[in-house]
Amino acid sequence: MTGEDPGPLIRLYGLTGGRARPQGETFDLVAIVTTVDGAYQPADLIPEHRAVLSACRRPTPVADVAAHLRLPLNITRVILGDLRREGLITIERPRPIAQTFDERIYREVLHGLRSL
Repeated sequence: MTGEDPGPLIRLYGLTGGRARPQGETFDLVAIVTTVDGAYQPADLIPEHRAVLSACRRPTPVADVAAHLRLPLNITRVILGDLRREGLITIERPRPIAQTFDERIYREVLHGLRSL
């Protein structure tokens, strides 16, 4: 034995129960995580779950959640999948950019370009 502390690996394994992927529908880095309003018992949650619920009171991308937790992305995804399965968060794909603009804006830009 080398005497090195394998602590972080053991801790990450414990956080996910050995899982490398979240259960259910997959989601990517830009998916938006939002805490669901409702009653939950903070004492029943691990610190990482409480941190996610606190950070995601406002819509937050998965990548930002991972950075906030200071955990690898795959571990963060497993934690998010668990919270989603418990109904404590929602995870939504961001709308494509084409759907975020109102058609009226396109018409105004086109009109402005024509008037140049």
